[in-house]
Amino acid sequence: MSEATQTIDAPEQGGQQHHPGVAVYVIVAVFLCVLTAMEVTVFYLPALKAVIVPVCLVLAAAKFALIAMFFMHLKYDSWELSGIFIFALMIAALLLVSLLTLFAYLSHHMA
Repeated sequence: MSEATQTIDAPEQGGQQHHPGVAVYVIVAVFLCVLTAMEVTVFYLPALKAVIVPVCLVLAAAKFALIAMFFMHLKYDSWELSGIFIFALMIAALLLVSLLTLFAYLSHHMA
């Protein structure tokens, strides 16, 4: 092997990270099913009508975190790529809150 090939191959071998096997993805899928069942249960229980929105938001955030970490492989990516994803997510959340506030304001003052 030439020295150029050895130089290129060495960082790839050292930089590889272990990705989980099928068992981890099956466990995550089971947790996602359990969280979905909890959301459906919260929706149909009359005693939880007062807290349905906060509970469903927390469950949805947990499902989002599981999907982002495992199925989007953010758990195994570098911090820079995860930071870019989180930064874009924060901008999208800020835009959503801004538009909801604007439309709520306009709906009350345009009548």
